[in-house]
Amino acid sequence: MTLFDILILNREFIARLRSAGGSINDIDYIDLFLDYNKMASSGLKVSYIVSTLSSKYNISQRTIYSVIKRFKNPLQL
Repeated sequence: MTLFDILILNREFIARLRSAGGSINDIDYIDLFLDYNKMASSGLKVSYIVSTLSSKYNISQRTIYSVIKRFKNPLQL
């Protein structure tokens, strides 16, 4: 199977993802967002959660805030 074959098989899905403002690279942040939700549901403050996840995933706090905002906002399809 080639990259082209995968794109053809998933064309509709990828087009919907793109039209919703998503990116293929967002898959990298799924575990991060799951961790965020667990920590937030236990009552921790967002700033503490972001600081902890920044260290754990070795990415900037600004990126984490951006991911949280993108993943929490409802889509207008």
